[in-house]
Amino acid sequence: MVQAEKETVMSAAMQPDQSVFSFSVRDDKVGIITIDVPGEKVNTLKAEFVEQFLIMFEKAQQVSGLKGLVIVSGKPDTFIAGADISMIANCQTQEEATKLAEKGQKLFAQIANYPLPVVAAIHGACLGGGLELALACHARICSLDEKTRLGLPEVQLGLLPGSGGTQRLPRLIGVSTALDIILTGRQLKAKQAQRLGVVDEAVPLDILLDVAVQYVKKGIVKRKPLAWPQRILASALGRPLLFQMVHKKTREKTRGHYPAPEKIINVICAGLEKGSEKGFQLEAKAFGELAMTQESEALRNLFFASTTLKNETGSLEQPAEIKHVGILGGGLMGGGIANVTVTRGNLPVRIKDINEKGINQALKYTWDLLSKRVKQRRLKSSERSRQMSLLTGTTDYSGFKQADIIVEAVFEDLVLKRKMVAEIEENTKPETIFASNTSSLPIHKIAEAATRPEQVIGLHYFSPVDKMPLVEVIPHAGTSEKTIATAVALAKKQGKTAIVVGDKAGFYVNRILTPYINEAGYCVLEGEPIEHIDNALMNFGFPIGPINLLDEVGIDVGTKIIPVLVEELGSRFEAPEILDAILKDDRKGKKNGRGFYLYASKKSSFWSFGKKSNKEVDASIYSLLKIKPAIKMLPADIAQRCVMLMLNEAVRCLDEGIIRSPRDGDIGAVFGIGFPPFLGGPFRYIDKLGSDKVVEILRRLEGQYGERFAPCGRLVQMAEQKKKFHA
Repeated sequence: MVQAEKETVMSAAMQPDQSVFSFSVRDDKVGIITIDVPGEKVNTLKAEFVEQFLIMFEKAQQVSGLKGLVIVSGKPDTFIAGADISMIANCQTQEEATKLAEKGQKLFAQIANYPLPVVAAIHGACLGGGLELALACHARICSLDEKTRLGLPEVQLGLLPGSGGTQRLPRLIGVSTALDIILTGRQLKAKQAQRLGVVDEAVPLDILLDVAVQYVKKGIVKRKPLAWPQRILASALGRPLLFQMVHKKTREKTRGHYPAPEKIINVICAGLEKGSEKGFQLEAKAFGELAMTQESEALRNLFFASTTLKNETGSLEQPAEIKHVGILGGGLMGGGIANVTVTRGNLPVRIKDINEKGINQALKYTWDLLSKRVKQRRLKSSERSRQMSLLTGTTDYSGFKQADIIVEAVFEDLVLKRKMVAEIEENTKPETIFASNTSSLPIHKIAEAATRPEQVIGLHYFSPVDKMPLVEVIPHAGTSEKTIATAVALAKKQGKTAIVVGDKAGFYVNRILTPYINEAGYCVLEGEPIEHIDNALMNFGFPIGPINLLDEVGIDVGTKIIPVLVEELGSRFEAPEILDAILKDDRKGKKNGRGFYLYASKKSSFWSFGKKSNKEVDASIYSLLKIKPAIKMLPADIAQRCVMLMLNEAVRCLDEGIIRSPRDGDIGAVFGIGFPPFLGGPFRYIDKLGSDKVVEILRRLEGQYGERFAPCGRLVQMAEQKKKFHA
């Protein structure tokens, strides 16, 4: 907490023990307003704080000779993390949500119109309503600290900045840059924020208050005019072209599924054309409308679910302390796991591979990603060197004695993985945990020959590891609670969202993904063009089509799990014949340049949300399969076939205890395979449609295409009892 030199504390709250704001005056007559929400780790804005803040401002005005105000946080690593999302969830009507936005606008208008200079001294997260408050100040100074982040992430919750952000940011930094920040919800580091003009200065933390005070003493400084390109884009001449381009690009990305971006564009445009007063009115109205949409509700539910998961250990016991991590295998997965462990977890990693080439490959993976950030000026070269120093390699087990947990990422071969377990038990300390990154092999079989089976667990990462947010934690029946808790703790340190799933073929994500991709294969076999199938699922809301996805992950890898699923779970997982024919033709997808799509001349992107594919289908695949492609099915019907199988299998997983709750099932599907976030996940989507409707559709499809569409018992029971998975 920033301490004033001379304090005369005046609480703005009605009761001293509930004080959110405190006011103090320094000897040099600069007032300090400190925000510190009692009992909370971070500051979040609540509607009831508005009156308290206004009272604080009135008291400040009564101080004789006051030169101005500096607003600081009483939290060590957070300025204001945003508004309390539960306030929005509690709104029952559009009018209530609109009034909520208007309250924030009223408060920040008081700051903007305050007759003396008001400066925000920002350290830590300054997001959403926190940044809107800072934008209302006459100047903003932030700390040069990794923890300092600024952004307006409301769009990620299906909302827009409702307390003036859509009006103040474009006028501050230019409309095109503001649109990019608000439409993406991306967070800026200190230097980025300074370069774009969001903050006036970025300084070391130890002089943050001093610099903010100096800004107050200078008086309200007139800002420099925007650069001429920004002025042209904001002008009556340039505005129509800019907004036309932004509308087009946004529709290509959202495919009409997310109403918030369109509202954001319209409100910003209206504010520039009709003035900020009208812009504020439209902003509050649009906020109220968006708060009541199903899309925003679904996105907020995902936010609450993932936030709750972050606070869970996955076990009744506390995790062991993790100081050193070992990785077996320097391939793509091993290198990716090592990268997130070092760069996000800040933990030393020792990689073992059978040769130097594998080690160098893993080291290069992290070096290349860090170098990209250095080139973008998002990371200092000295910090790159520090992080690389945490990463070492070996072709034997030297240095593994100190490892607390080993993550194995070798080939999907049961004999090899059992051999790894035996070698780890021989070359590490007795407490070391063995975690296998497997997508198909049962963990209990890997642990069968272990002398310490209670310390064997599965950690299923998704490729590319540095981008995909999910990890499946897979204990077998004999895994200890402490091992579970420690594996979850490692995943969190790596910046991952972890769900604990059952040790059965396919676990959860691959089990629900396989019938979805298989059905897309059956559609190909029936003659539907490949790009027609992929576009159908992208139009439904997936970030990438199922055939394209199979090419990206590797056709050989993607189909390896199918025999395991068929053997353990039955014929509904049998793949269409086309996959065998394609593999026999040495088509592995993107990695060997031969798959469903052509790769020789065009670059492809794995997780380019909503973008139209720039790849062309390899037409020779149709002659290989003896198919004459022709569109016979509507896109909605193709999507329904694929998605219904996924929903049905998700319910089976819940019934069998593969997932612990519908919440985990929703998080796993959205974070693991890109199930459309605006639908909230498979279980929320079933609730939206109604389980009776889902059963009805499945039975119709069963009559058309066979027993693989037969609705599972749990789903039929839910339909009969008219129950929902989420209360």
